[in-house]
Amino acid sequence: MTIYQKTAAKRPERSELLMPAGSLEKLKVAVLYGADAIYMGTPDMSLRTKSSFTLDEVVEGIEFAHAHGKRVYLTLNLFTHNKDIAKLPEYIETVRKVKPDGLIIADPGVFQFVKQEAPELELHISTQANVCSWLSVKFWQDAGASLCVLGREVTYEELVEIREHCEDIKLEAFVHGAMCMTYSGRCLLSNFMSERGANQGNCANSCRWSYKVHIRMKDGTLKDLEINETNREMFEFFLEEGHRPGEMMQLEEDDRGSYILNSRDLCLMPKLDDYLRIGVDSLKVEGRNKSAFYVGVVARAYRMAIDSYYRDPAKWDPKPFMAELETVPNRGYTLAFHEGRLTNLSHGYDNTGTFATYEFAGMISAVADDAFHMHVKNKLVAGDVLEFIPPNANDPILLRIYSFENAENGKVTEVVNASPETTIRIPFSLFEHEHIPDLIRNLPPLTIVRKEALLTEVQETRLKLDKTVQNLELGKGRASAFDDNRVALLDAKRADSQDKVLKSPRIGVEGCCGKGCNGCLVFWHAPEYAKARDVLKTKKQGEMLSSNMIERGQETKTGT
Repeated sequence: MTIYQKTAAKRPERSELLMPAGSLEKLKVAVLYGADAIYMGTPDMSLRTKSSFTLDEVVEGIEFAHAHGKRVYLTLNLFTHNKDIAKLPEYIETVRKVKPDGLIIADPGVFQFVKQEAPELELHISTQANVCSWLSVKFWQDAGASLCVLGREVTYEELVEIREHCEDIKLEAFVHGAMCMTYSGRCLLSNFMSERGANQGNCANSCRWSYKVHIRMKDGTLKDLEINETNREMFEFFLEEGHRPGEMMQLEEDDRGSYILNSRDLCLMPKLDDYLRIGVDSLKVEGRNKSAFYVGVVARAYRMAIDSYYRDPAKWDPKPFMAELETVPNRGYTLAFHEGRLTNLSHGYDNTGTFATYEFAGMISAVADDAFHMHVKNKLVAGDVLEFIPPNANDPILLRIYSFENAENGKVTEVVNASPETTIRIPFSLFEHEHIPDLIRNLPPLTIVRKEALLTEVQETRLKLDKTVQNLELGKGRASAFDDNRVALLDAKRADSQDKVLKSPRIGVEGCCGKGCNGCLVFWHAPEYAKARDVLKTKKQGEMLSSNMIERGQETKTGT
């Protein structure tokens, strides 16, 4: 009997959805919104230096997940220095008591130590170990690992080959989250710029910073090369890599600097059926430092996508699930290494900000006898539409709200700002088109609530470029559209008016946007929208009606 056979774990019949948890609250949100498994760690012994977990919270989190039939993997994936070794015995004793479903390790020395001291623990090999071939997977399998997390640099073609050669060990692959601009976890910039080791879990994200252009004069002095209105048209800057002469990457600089290293975020949703088809055991989402909003919405999108595939693989369509992923902050999405080498589409040199069409409005903190209590996460203004995101696969529930009642003192205002203490009361009576018992059942505590975000013209323009990139990576659209939208983005950056716009109409008080939200005084009560209300009964709430149905004073039609 080999070492592997002693520690082998049964492969699941279906691919699991593995979500990150940077805090106990986020762990609970991940469980609520459909994760099959959660990975987490304490700051001192893993690449989780910003994790807020204490060991007591780790115990509570594992107990909570197990009570809901979910698995929990702990990260012990630091690369040890001598000073770290003394901590290992106490950590392992604590870990073996709480009984996680797996321990994620990168360092061979740590792997050997844990295997000797706690042989009952299932051992997973971290992406930090740079497993990119079936030969490496076999090595760790023979050493006693139950699962290997493959590097982000593994292509789909390579993944298929690894699966064929390694049928008796679980494989885990990243499907969503931030990408490193260099080889995963091996960043020189972070150490050089801020003396923070990327491989010790403390990356400074130097690739996201802005960089200024300087010139050295003949006399040795160093000067800023200021680009202003008087000389802007005189210069253009390009980078040329030594082995690709003639391939010029334009370097643009604005008053914030230049961005030449930034990667778009990984999103394999358009190709998720490939991974499910070949039997990748664990589909991993990155985001240990992201918000509960990110964790909940991303988990829900992938949960619905995975379940949809298993119900009917032949008719599986990623479009509705991609639409959900676009509501959480991102840097634009890319398929990254899926098809092989990276292309220029994988990097966003012109705008590195993370934003989305929606923002975190709040989270239901309690369900009272006659109202929801919601902890406010962003500023709310009278007329805002709140979208309550059910943890199950139901459609969001929309509520246009005109005033906000403080849950503590009953004070009613038309504007409310976020703070750790701000909680508002939302009476069930406002949901006049919902069945209240179903509403209460579908929106438990920790339910995520979002609202449409205000976007600048720059952000709105970048969204168009992001969509073009997604289409081109999938072999759709015109290559020239990339150049056109990139030029439009650069023009918008130069104008940079800071005026913010909404992606969809936001009238609400004086007119109608055609979404049919709960609580909308115009749509549900004005007689001129009677026919539009009839049409909405045949559609999903929130699906926009055509303008000829919602223009006040004009005859409505029954078609859209």
